[in-house]
Amino acid sequence: MDYVSLGKTGPLVSALGLGCMGMSGMYGPADRAESIATIHAALDAGITLLDTGDFYGMGHNEMLIGEALKGGKRDRALLSVKFGALRDPAGNWSGYDSRPKAIRNFLAYTLQRLGVDHVDIYRPARLDPDVPIEDTVGAIADLVKAGYVRHVGLSEVGSETIRRAAAVHPIVDLQIEYSLISRGIEDEILPTCRELGIGITAYGVLSRGLISGHWQKGAAGKGDFRAMSPRFQEGNIDRNLALVEALRQIAEEKGVSVAQIAIAWVAAKGKDIVPLVGARRRDRLAEALASRDVHLSEGEMATIEAAVPKGAAAGARYPEAQLAHMDSER
Repeated sequence: MDYVSLGKTGPLVSALGLGCMGMSGMYGPADRAESIATIHAALDAGITLLDTGDFYGMGHNEMLIGEALKGGKRDRALLSVKFGALRDPAGNWSGYDSRPKAIRNFLAYTLQRLGVDHVDIYRPARLDPDVPIEDTVGAIADLVKAGYVRHVGLSEVGSETIRRAAAVHPIVDLQIEYSLISRGIEDEILPTCRELGIGITAYGVLSRGLISGHWQKGAAGKGDFRAMSPRFQEGNIDRNLALVEALRQIAEEKGVSVAQIAIAWVAAKGKDIVPLVGARRRDRLAEALASRDVHLSEGEMATIEAAVPKGAAAGARYPEAQLAHMDSER
């Protein structure tokens, strides 16, 4: 495993991170024992960055990670935690809360569920429209001073918000979706982060499995986010899977899998970008890890981008109601 500095002020992290959301039901049922085994396999392979959110499974994901880190494994992991998304007992989403007193409350519960005395990177999941970003970052900065948080991160915010946040406290990374079919950050957000020395932790590098090479039309079941995701809907899915087949031809010619070439493409876009893979099984993790051995020339990058042009995906990356809460889309 290679290791990179997360932004100019952040910690040294593995060049590939593990996103743990799918282990708590967002993509349908997950096997608890296999999920823990996958986290252990990731740590054994040298992955240090584990990403979660306190609202994933309403705390389930944090408790799962806490269990996986027992037995002295905590020191091998850098824990990146998102907060602020509100849910009700039925699992529905009901907005965001990034008030300073709410942040302190959220973190107290997070530390308890994870079984740790600090988190390494703490970030609001989305911009709270009712709370200035300066207040939110200032509250996290106070938790840094108190020793409960090591670094401040952001998630799915636009260039103006990034600049305002960075003026309050050093920001180590922006977590945001970035893949061959989600390239919106390239216009303004990525240049802003590079100007300010802020790293990118890229989630959705396989677009929730859509460009993994494994997805089959109609596979989303009850409780699976993809059942309501625009890119998986009738009218969009066929066009998007056609892009996958174009990518598959390139992958086969290189002797690698579709998923590996898609992850390698993201990694090749800059050493300041750390792909987060959402593997929840050891075989999918092994496939993702092998992407580290896929080296793409400039010519191969151009061929990939010609096969899957920027803006070619059909459908938005989130339902309209959720896009309304995303500062990064404005």
